[in-house]
Amino acid sequence: MSLKNLPFEWLVGLRYTRAGKRSARNSFISFISMISMAGIALGVAALIVVLSVMNGFQKEVRDRMLSVLAHIEVFDPAGALPDWQQTAKEAFMDREVKGAAPYVAGQAMMTRDDTVRGVVVRGVLPQEEPKVSDVAAQVKQGSFNDLRPGEFNIVLGLELARSMQARVGDRVTLIAPQGQVTPAGVIPRLKQFTVVGIFEAGHFEFDSSLAFMHLEDAEKMFRLSAPSGLRLRIADMQQAPQVAQDLSRILTGDVLIRDWSQQNRNWFAAVQTEKRMMFIILTLIIAVAAFNLVSTLVMTVTDKQADIAILRTLGSSPGSIMKIFMIQGALVGLIGTALGVGGGVLVALNVDVIVPFIEHLLGVQFLPRDIYLISALPSDLRWPDVWTIGLVAVVLAFVATLYPSWRAARVRPAEALRYE
Repeated sequence: MSLKNLPFEWLVGLRYTRAGKRSARNSFISFISMISMAGIALGVAALIVVLSVMNGFQKEVRDRMLSVLAHIEVFDPAGALPDWQQTAKEAFMDREVKGAAPYVAGQAMMTRDDTVRGVVVRGVLPQEEPKVSDVAAQVKQGSFNDLRPGEFNIVLGLELARSMQARVGDRVTLIAPQGQVTPAGVIPRLKQFTVVGIFEAGHFEFDSSLAFMHLEDAEKMFRLSAPSGLRLRIADMQQAPQVAQDLSRILTGDVLIRDWSQQNRNWFAAVQTEKRMMFIILTLIIAVAAFNLVSTLVMTVTDKQADIAILRTLGSSPGSIMKIFMIQGALVGLIGTALGVGGGVLVALNVDVIVPFIEHLLGVQFLPRDIYLISALPSDLRWPDVWTIGLVAVVLAFVATLYPSWRAARVRPAEALRYE
């Protein structure tokens, strides 16, 4: 469809968008229009990049957490799951379940020399644990397979080992909360363990408080007759809540089921709240740029009053006049949004290249590894976010055209041409 076949409202609106350079006033209006367009583009691009980086951080932290945590945990309210093999067999009836391993969970005090720390103890089977977590692959010193029954060996998190000043081969003492009752009173149960490995998950909470031992040693330590429960890994961790509901209908016995999102509900809720607030704050940038269109269109309407009057005398309806200026403002918004989406997507997809270049150019490091544990700025571009941002920007630009267009439609030809 050629331009000549377009309705005259589109032709006039397009012409006003290009704003001729016949006068200094028209040039100034054109400049303000370009500033509005650039503001929308900058706001859209900034919002896309910021949300992509926030998504990247969320994904990075989540993946590090789930390298240690299970996607789903099945446990008995009484504290022991005697027939975990049968429970695992039932769980595998769901096609989403890809791995299962028993565990013992408990808390204890760890001492070495004058240092005392509270630790979360997890008893596992070394040959089964890789099916549900990546801890075995994260061992930096020693070997996870050295956790053998009856030898009372232990694998510590990197920060925990550092705080205890323990290395592979050193011995640490665990104090269980359940004491032994004697005529002299309650005596705490102590057991020495040999450090056979140190792992680094990259998540401070786990690296500073988590310790692994063999399942049988943990059962003896906490006086359990069976594992505390079963840990499951599924094909798509995002489906964990749904899979947990499905398993509740499949598994027999009096068991409780929880997925990874329930275990870290507060953290994920905080991240989502922060993301929503950031979206609102950065949307205000787009809103400011979009409503700059109001001043641009008001100036255009004031400058084009004679043209409007002539169009009215030639038979144009107020609706046609209103449409002309709505088209002008909407085009500015659409072009600005398109430029912003293109630029934002380009930057978001290349953050891993752009940020190191800026760091090298300025001689700085934005994310020191010893502080943030993440040395590279992560980015996770999500297209639903992009479409939402683009739609919001276009709607704001369209809303900004309503008042100036309505004002143009109310111009009276006789008054506009009185002094022409």
